Amino acid sequence: MEMKKINSGRLRAIGYDARARMLQVQLDDGSTLQYGGVGEDVWRRLRNSGAAWSFYRDNVEEEFTAKRVSGSAPAAMNPLDDLFRKP
Repeated sequence: MEMKKINSGRLRAIGYDARARMLQVQLDDGSTLQYGGVGEDVWRRLRNSGAAWSFYRDNVEEEFTAKRVSGSAPAAMNPLDDLFRKP
């Protein structure tokens, strides 16, 4: 999937696979998220938006389920948790 570099809020790159209806976003923490079932209209509006971060939060993040495909652990998890977790 070809990614378009972007610098809007926490967004750093966005890409879309029309055949799979899959939107992929890369955030400033290096994590990459995929959203399935995203129509071309949503992709077109995100890609052309003057406020892509706001559009993403309102129309993608709140409407579709994300699948983390790479990047850092969720923000709520402390990296030291693994050291102190009971077996």
